[in-house]
Amino acid sequence: MRTGKCLCGMCSYEIDDEPIVIAVCHCTDCQRLSGTGHTTGAMFPESSIRLFGQPATYKIESNAGNTVTRLFCGTCGSPLFGKNTGMPGFMTVAMGTLDTSDGMLPQVEIFTRNQRDWDHPNPAIESYDTQPGWKPENGI
Repeated sequence: MRTGKCLCGMCSYEIDDEPIVIAVCHCTDCQRLSGTGHTTGAMFPESSIRLFGQPATYKIESNAGNTVTRLFCGTCGSPLFGKNTGMPGFMTVAMGTLDTSDGMLPQVEIFTRNQRDWDHPNPAIESYDTQPGWKPENGI
């Protein structure tokens, strides 16, 4: 069982599964969401996640035409989860909100074409200029 919460504790969650993939994303939306050069997220089946509290949502259309929904705490603003209509049935947790993430290492970096000069991809893991062609059920 994995647990996590926002900064103020108004929103929390439990996850009773292992991540399908852990990815670092350098897309410009993730840069703006995080206020940094990237986000790091672990993707899980949505059915394995239990949310507590009332997270707020924000929806945006991706360049690929998918609807991306961000779930965040409406009180403190902590980003919690992301959902994408291009990958139904899965949610990505913002890794920094997990209570513990020991042993959970990124496996892939995506949208490295948008990386900032001061935020470099890890040369030890696979990286892609855009979104790779894999789907969650296949892993990477």
